[in-house]
Amino acid sequence: MLVSINWLNKYVNTGEQTAEQLAEKITKSGIEVDGIEYIINEKSENVVVGYVKECEQHPDADKLRLCQVDVGEETLQIICGAPNVAQGQKVVVAKPGAVLPGNFKIKKVKLRGIESNGMICSLKELSVGDRFIPEQYEEGIVVLPEDTVVGEPVDALLNLDDAILEFDLTPNRADALSMIGVAYEVAAILDEEVNIPNPEVAATEENVADYISVSSEDPDLCPYYVAFIVKDVEIAPSPLWMQNALLAAGIRPINNVVDITNYVLMEYGQPLHAFDYDLLGSKEIVVRRAKNGEQIVTLDDQTRTLTNENLLITNGEKGIAMAGVMGGANTEVNNDTKNVLIEAAYFDAQTVRKAVNETGLRSDASTRFEKGVDPVRVREAGLRACELLVQYANGKLVDDAAEFNELKVEEANIDMNADEVNRRLGTDISIDEMKDILRKLRFDYELDGTNFVVTIPTRRGDITLFEDMLEEVARIYGYDNLPFTLPANASKPGGLTAEQLLKRNIKKYLQSVGLYEAITYSLVDKKATEILTSPELSTNLIPVPLSMPMSEDHQYLRLSLLPELLNRLTYNVARKQANVALYEVGSIFLSEEAEITKQPKEALRIAGAITGKWHEHKWQQELKQADFYVAKGIVEGLFEYVHIDVTYEQAKVEGMHPGRCAIVKADGETIGFVGQVHPKIAKEKDLKETYVFDLNLDYILAKDRGELVYTTVPKYPSILRDVAFVVKADVHAGDMEATIVKAGGPLVKKVEAFDVYTGENVAEDEKSVAFNIHYEDPEKTLTDEEVEASFENIVTTMSEKFEATIRS
Repeated sequence: MLVSINWLNKYVNTGEQTAEQLAEKITKSGIEVDGIEYIINEKSENVVVGYVKECEQHPDADKLRLCQVDVGEETLQIICGAPNVAQGQKVVVAKPGAVLPGNFKIKKVKLRGIESNGMICSLKELSVGDRFIPEQYEEGIVVLPEDTVVGEPVDALLNLDDAILEFDLTPNRADALSMIGVAYEVAAILDEEVNIPNPEVAATEENVADYISVSSEDPDLCPYYVAFIVKDVEIAPSPLWMQNALLAAGIRPINNVVDITNYVLMEYGQPLHAFDYDLLGSKEIVVRRAKNGEQIVTLDDQTRTLTNENLLITNGEKGIAMAGVMGGANTEVNNDTKNVLIEAAYFDAQTVRKAVNETGLRSDASTRFEKGVDPVRVREAGLRACELLVQYANGKLVDDAAEFNELKVEEANIDMNADEVNRRLGTDISIDEMKDILRKLRFDYELDGTNFVVTIPTRRGDITLFEDMLEEVARIYGYDNLPFTLPANASKPGGLTAEQLLKRNIKKYLQSVGLYEAITYSLVDKKATEILTSPELSTNLIPVPLSMPMSEDHQYLRLSLLPELLNRLTYNVARKQANVALYEVGSIFLSEEAEITKQPKEALRIAGAITGKWHEHKWQQELKQADFYVAKGIVEGLFEYVHIDVTYEQAKVEGMHPGRCAIVKADGETIGFVGQVHPKIAKEKDLKETYVFDLNLDYILAKDRGELVYTTVPKYPSILRDVAFVVKADVHAGDMEATIVKAGGPLVKKVEAFDVYTGENVAEDEKSVAFNIHYEDPEKTLTDEEVEASFENIVTTMSEKFEATIRS
């Protein structure tokens, strides 16, 4: 909402308040002022109204005019190059000695040998912004009304001394969507009187019943409708003061009839519509629901197809306007219009909102209908428009108004106990102070002891509860005046839970190894629910559908984080980011119900996806592509970081490469998987080799890791021994490693596989796996006999369990 301070001063005296001071007081009272805009940033001096007595062609210049201009005290000879300057005009004159914006000083000069004493100004030369210049004066000088007084300063006349406050209104404050509503607010803040227009207009002896009748077939959607007839209007530009007011409010002037309806809209907050009466085609207005498929051509020349949920203004047969949204092109006011029907109505907010959402035609008028208008001022606003039409369009008001009225208007009564107000606010506001606050708000009341019964005016539809009145008392009393105390109870320092801390540390780890966090949609398409689900999840899972999905791409709750992570890889690769590594922490949604009767279970997962180069050092000529071991190394590092022992087993997972995928196990249970995305899926996503992991974060967070135990630095030397075992090709290195640790007894502290060989001197169905075995005794120095005994036991056990032989 844009509020002109000059316009506001018509209703309430803001006194000597600067725009900044007024904005601060309004903000502190509950309505935030987002900004202040001035019509001009620099004030001009010695600029007045002039009258062009003579205007002749310059003898030595085709595009210059030699003007004799009366400025009140004297007549100045001024040479002007504006194409629209003419004899008999009232114009803006900067006299010699005037200073225009930019410190531009006006002096006596000679142009083509003839003296020029001053300057006839355009609005742009006065530094008026384009938004505040009427369309007809965008080029050339500004022509002032004929009744303008010669010699008077132009600041007030052109609204140059105005400032506009931009309100950031909350949805409940519909009352502040009008100048009168803002006037009530400011009057309460400043404790000033409010001067509201009292429309009075003489009518002809004719009766409106001879011209029009109105009815509503759906009084629940339109309980009130009133029509006025104004005859013999003259279409012309609206008066300059009205154009200035509308421009300050962000509305472009059109003509006097349309401008008057817009002016009253901003003044009262009541939308009006003007019909060309002679184009109605009947003598009745019928408000009804539209029929399914019924069409109307609106003022923007667009054909709108309606439904029975839309409200239509008709002439008894065909539509002439969409109620509360936009008028019809078939009854539009034009330059030939003589007789006007003014509509003022009360439409159902939900119906208007539906029509706006269907058509996209949101306007100042529809916004006010959606938020609710003051039912008491509907007719008054229509009469105000008629008053202005008679005054500024030379119209003649036909007596009375055609009216349909089934609107029930009731003022709300709210009980307010003074003691409870003080208890809630922590204040000690006296009864007299509360009475004074209600006086400032213009709220009537009855008082019984400490109990107020407050009558809420219809303009304040946002006040329905005691808590609303509590807020009104607090903001007019002054939020800065409310006492404040520290909490009486002992405060506790904030902190993270163990799970929250661990989750953050996991994220830090993944970021430290080179992955970027991603946040993707929880809603996916059908195909994304069929691939890349972790194998430990139930095979009976059924994707949970949305009842009203946004699109086919977002119609199911996800069963895996990976499909959307792959989409993010595709997005980045398509934008020339070939090397991408992402991770995400998020929930998946599990249900086995074909028809959902309860909320799906949320399971927390952590997943990652890597494609392209893992690292590259051009100077050292080092290059490492992302591969299975990179992904597995990240997962291994993660579990070492959180102190959980895991094992890996080769497995087949839907959507993964059949030979490059492993499940992750802890305590004998599968908790996720790691591997390469199936080349077919990668190709569909326009990706090269891509590696992923998906882990059960709920398990990781819930796992009891016990207490960390300190181990002293060994005092005695350790012994390293390498050995290579030849085994069948299907034997897993992890199983061999676990067997070596167990068979080696307490002396074997660490075992690492460092080589796998197939080829010459090894049978086709066999492989050679080499291990490094680390022996150590923290109590003494090991002897060769002890190490040899342990090694022999390892060889024997490996032979018995895997038919392994030592490779020579």
